Amino acid sequence: MTILLSNDEIACLLNMKDVLEALETAYLEAAAGRAILGTRAEIITETTHPESVYQLKMMSSLISSLGVGAVRINSDILSFPTVGGKKRRKKVPLAPGDRWTGLVLLFSTRTGEPLMIFPDGVMQRMRVAGASALGAKYMAREDAKTVALIGSGWQAGAQAMAIAVVRNVEQIRVYSMTRNNRDNFCQQISPEIGVDMHACEDIENAVMGADIVLCATNSQSNVLFRKFIKPGMHISTIRDNEIELAAIKAADHVVMHDSSSMDFDHYNNTHGIKVADQKKEAGNSPDMAYLREVPTLADLITGSAKGRTSENDITCFLNYRGLAIQFAAVGAILYERAKARNIGNHMPTEWFTEDVLP
Repeated sequence: MTILLSNDEIACLLNMKDVLEALETAYLEAAAGRAILGTRAEIITETTHPESVYQLKMMSSLISSLGVGAVRINSDILSFPTVGGKKRRKKVPLAPGDRWTGLVLLFSTRTGEPLMIFPDGVMQRMRVAGASALGAKYMAREDAKTVALIGSGWQAGAQAMAIAVVRNVEQIRVYSMTRNNRDNFCQQISPEIGVDMHACEDIENAVMGADIVLCATNSQSNVLFRKFIKPGMHISTIRDNEIELAAIKAADHVVMHDSSSMDFDHYNNTHGIKVADQKKEAGNSPDMAYLREVPTLADLITGSAKGRTSENDITCFLNYRGLAIQFAAVGAILYERAKARNIGNHMPTEWFTEDVLP
């Protein structure tokens, strides 16, 4: 039988500790040559929705030791509106019922059959935050207790959850552009993670004295600047453009999630379209070419690179671009739990296989 899960069921089956453990294992397997970090393709064309483009995004990976391969597919209408003077990246929910379309297919490397099909939303959030938290685990000071979080959206919530797993966090200071959003965010997330959370009126107050600074916005322009960075800090971002290039250059140690995220060869566009995602500061700046040579998260986890050598080091983790291996690793755990607990809709695998040679 092939299992079909919902986001609600995934949220019940997984916690952030599970995700962190799965990701660490996945990176170790990739470093040992038993897994593939993943390939990626983003195909972009025009759409009927005003001032938007259509993007079909696909990524795939496999982990031999776990016996799984995963394919993630997103069918998105992308827009880049200006909000509060800053350009944002927004996926427009235009599927019936004002919904988005993102699917993960998990396959068996032993039989080739589809094991599970599920939406990517909840896992996407957790795996992005998990990678950021692993960066902090290996790069932030051991005594780090105060976190500044820039952003108060869907991704920011998971960042708060994940950082609380890897460090004994006493306070998280939150800034985002809209006061009600950041106030409501703190009121909602604080009891979930058992950490004091305080909404700040501006970025400077949030960042001042922080041990760890996490950026989790949909901004296409800088939100964290060199003038805010102090010795001993660990800074992190989930997208290019969030951290000013001068701030990245000021770091004593920089680690990238995956060095290939600096390149753009996975984009294929029609009609001469060039989206904001292809106008990345670091990716297009000759001064930042050195980032292609810095250690990766896998290097940190295997111990082939150090994230910090002194308490005063400024460290920076660039969590640019997700990897399909994350969906394979976490998907393997999810599948075993769903099967053991008989959760989800179980459908005949014959619906998704065929008796004609493809």
